[in-house]
Amino acid sequence: MKKRRYRATNVKQANWEKITSHVGGQRVVFSVDVAKDDFFGVLMKTDRSVIDTIKWIHPQQTREVGEHLLDLDAQNLEVVMEPSGTYGDALRSYLTGLGLPVYRVSPKRVHDAAEVYDGVPSLHDAKSAYLIGRVHLDGASARWEELSDSRKDHHALIAELDLYQGQHQANINRLEATLNRHWPEVVRILDLSRVSLYTLIGEYGNPSQVSQHRDEAGRLLLRTGRGLLSAEKVQQVLDSSETSLGLPCTEGECHLLQLLGQELLRTHQALNVIEHQISKEVEDDLVLRRMASVVGKTTSLVLETTQGTPLDYSNPRSYLKGLGLNLKECSSGKHTGQLKITKRGPGKARKYLYFTALRWSYKDPVIKAWYQNKVKRDGGLKGKAIIAVMRKLALSLWYVARGDAFDSRKLFNTRTLDIVT
Repeated sequence: MKKRRYRATNVKQANWEKITSHVGGQRVVFSVDVAKDDFFGVLMKTDRSVIDTIKWIHPQQTREVGEHLLDLDAQNLEVVMEPSGTYGDALRSYLTGLGLPVYRVSPKRVHDAAEVYDGVPSLHDAKSAYLIGRVHLDGASARWEELSDSRKDHHALIAELDLYQGQHQANINRLEATLNRHWPEVVRILDLSRVSLYTLIGEYGNPSQVSQHRDEAGRLLLRTGRGLLSAEKVQQVLDSSETSLGLPCTEGECHLLQLLGQELLRTHQALNVIEHQISKEVEDDLVLRRMASVVGKTTSLVLETTQGTPLDYSNPRSYLKGLGLNLKECSSGKHTGQLKITKRGPGKARKYLYFTALRWSYKDPVIKAWYQNKVKRDGGLKGKAIIAVMRKLALSLWYVARGDAFDSRKLFNTRTLDIVT
C-alpha cells in the first residue's frame, strides 16, 4: 500500500493559479476537517488524487477561502464536512449561501477508514480532511439539508428544557443535602418536588425561623399546597421545626437555604412555561400530535428535533436505525456474540424513549404481560426487556405518524400471553 504524506499550505501562501490549472473544468471535492479555529480542506479529483491541502483560521480567513473556491474553474464543486457540533455551522451556512452544495459524512465512517487508505491507524487534521473526501467519493455521504425555522425553534425549546431541568435537579440535590444537615425531619414529611417546600424554605430558610413565625408559615404552606397538602402534614412540618435535631444555621447558611428555595421556585415556574409551550407546539402539528398519543408530548418533540419525523424515513426499520436501536452482533468462528443495539445517533432520543417504555411496561396490560414474560425468559434481566419494548414502540411510531391508531396487540403475539384481549 502506497504511503502518502499530508502537508497543508496556508490559504494566503497557496498557489491558486496552479490549483485552478489542475482543476481544469472537472468535478472537484472540497473536503473540510472542522475544528474550533484551525480548519483544513482538501481539494480532490474524482480519481482520488489530491490537488492541494490548505489550512486557514476560522472565521478570520473563511471568506477568503470561499472567494478562491468560487474562482475555481470546476465543472462541479462539492463541499463535504462532518457534523462536528456547532463549529462548522457558520462555514456550512456561508458556503451554502455562495451556491455550493454541501454534503455530510458520518464521523464514525471517517474514524473507521483511518487505516484503510494508507495502512496507518493515525488520525490528524490534514488526514481527516483527506478521509472525508475519500468517503464522500465512495458514496457514503448525504446532502446536508438545512433545517426549517420551526425545527430550529423546537431545538431551542428542547435545549431550554434541558437547561432548566439540569439546574432544577442540581438544586434539588443541594437542597436535600443541606436540609439533612439543618432540618432532616422536613424531607421525610414533604417531598422535595413540592412547591410548598420551596416557598417555605425560600421565605424562612431554617427551622428556627419557621418556628418563630409558626402561624404565618402554616398559612403559607396551606396556600401554596393548593389543597394537596393536608392540615395534618402542615402541623407535622411546624412541629418538626421546633424539635429538629438539625444543626443550627449561621446567617450565611440560612441565606443559602433561602437562595436554594427561591431558585427552585424560579426554575419550577420556568419549566411549567416551557412545558406549556411544548404542548402548544405539539398540538399545532398533526404528526407530532399522533406521536404524542404514544410517547407523550415532550418525547414526541425530542424525537422530532433529533431525528426528524417518521415521515422522513422510507420504512420502519430505517427509523429504528436512525434512533440507534437496530441490533449489531460480533461473532467469529465458534464464538457467538451478544446482540446489542448500535446506539448510533443522539442519546437524548433513546433516553426519553426509555422512560416512555417504562411507563408502557406497567400501564398497558399487553405490554406488561409481554415484558414480564421477557424478563422471566432472560433470567430476571429487566434492561433487555425495556430495550425490546423501546424497539417495538419505535417501529409503531412509523405507522402512527401516518395515521394508524396505536394498538399494542399488533406489537406482540397475544396468543402466547396470559391476558384477556
